[in-house]
Amino acid sequence: MLKVESLLPGSDTESQWEHLSGWLDRLPGKNFRHYATGQQESMRVATLFITYHRFLTPLDAWILKQVENQSASGTVPFGKECVEELAICGFEKSEAARYLAIFYQLRRAHHFIAQGLRGSSASMAELRRRLWSSVFTSDVRWYDKHLWNRMEDFSTLLLGETGTGKGTTAAAIGRSGFIPYDPGRNQFVESFNRAFVPLNLAQFPESLLEAELFGYRKGAFTGAVQAHDGVFARCSPHGAIFLDEIGEVSPPVQVKLLQVLQERVFSPVGSRDKLMFRGRVISATNQPIDRLRREKRFRDDLYYRISSDVITVPPLRQRLQESSDEMTILLESIVSRMTAADPALLIEGVLEKLRHYPGPGYGWPGNVRELEQATRRILLTGEYRGELQPGLEKNAGLAEEIRGVTLSVDQLLGKYCEIALERFGTRAEVARRLGLDVRTVQKYLDSIVDKPADVNQ
Repeated sequence: MLKVESLLPGSDTESQWEHLSGWLDRLPGKNFRHYATGQQESMRVATLFITYHRFLTPLDAWILKQVENQSASGTVPFGKECVEELAICGFEKSEAARYLAIFYQLRRAHHFIAQGLRGSSASMAELRRRLWSSVFTSDVRWYDKHLWNRMEDFSTLLLGETGTGKGTTAAAIGRSGFIPYDPGRNQFVESFNRAFVPLNLAQFPESLLEAELFGYRKGAFTGAVQAHDGVFARCSPHGAIFLDEIGEVSPPVQVKLLQVLQERVFSPVGSRDKLMFRGRVISATNQPIDRLRREKRFRDDLYYRISSDVITVPPLRQRLQESSDEMTILLESIVSRMTAADPALLIEGVLEKLRHYPGPGYGWPGNVRELEQATRRILLTGEYRGELQPGLEKNAGLAEEIRGVTLSVDQLLGKYCEIALERFGTRAEVARRLGLDVRTVQKYLDSIVDKPADVNQ
């Protein structure tokens, strides 16, 4: 029996499709409702499977055209044909239109998630799996029967270091949502190019942030010479807003965000009108969210509203440790965006420079964003020296000392404790983090240099 899961792109079903397509064409009539009750569901799924694959190529071409031109949806050249074919096979017209929209969604998710977030590492494969579930749930049958038009109720919180690609990840979710097909107009009702509305919350002072979130009416304050729509108003019912750096917002703004997410209603500044928000919410922060909550800097009730799913975007150093091909794959993507020509020689040249310096052991504190700039710098200047993490400059020679075996064990541990002290501030916190007592931390620190007493113990 053909399973519904085989509709998912990436499954090894090409030969099955060719076999089933020819087999179904030879059957007396293709209406799945003409078969015995026990066979109807199998034939229904087989029909969807075959129709999806028949229209896979035009769907992909349609998506690429919109990506390249940043265009609106427009008339779908194959829309009526697909709906009519499903109707002939026994689907109601409204049901056929819904499945065309799901086919379209599957191919967009394949483009933005499966192909857009490249990497051969285990952590990137897991990220893609988690994002697929965030869009279609963990069971596509639940999605098909119950949740395809209710995903705005599910929020996603992205965690990860600066530069890991949280914005790209959020866009992959936001542009992969369900967008209905209107058979009367032969159009999808919204362009996925307009369905994703990002806002960096750290970009605006608190006095302006409310206006950027909720918009304002003309004359609401000095300088408001015309009305302005905020992100909640600009987001369509089939779209998503991306609240980046949500860990930076103040408690008063957190309260206002919570009210909107709870009630799905907001008012522009200077207006008493109640406007509905029906889109999905994706948030991100590079801050340690658990610590912010413990320190009462981030509200628990807001956290629970934005965290139906919590996904961590892996750092570059982890990806490189997991896969020897990861750097080449990333450079292929980076360099190909810079040139229309064959990038192979440029990629090899950049790889050679990176092998020499900063070297294979470099930690890439700026993650993928740093790698992009390193690539540009190598192409411009011929080298990239790497970046020292803030506060660790005086420990820059530690790797050389380790390679030269010039440190005793106590001195090595002392250097490590010194790095931890610069990051965490007090010996007490270093002891807690490293599983030591304060006196042992002090002993290791004393092994490298005499230190003044720490008044913050």
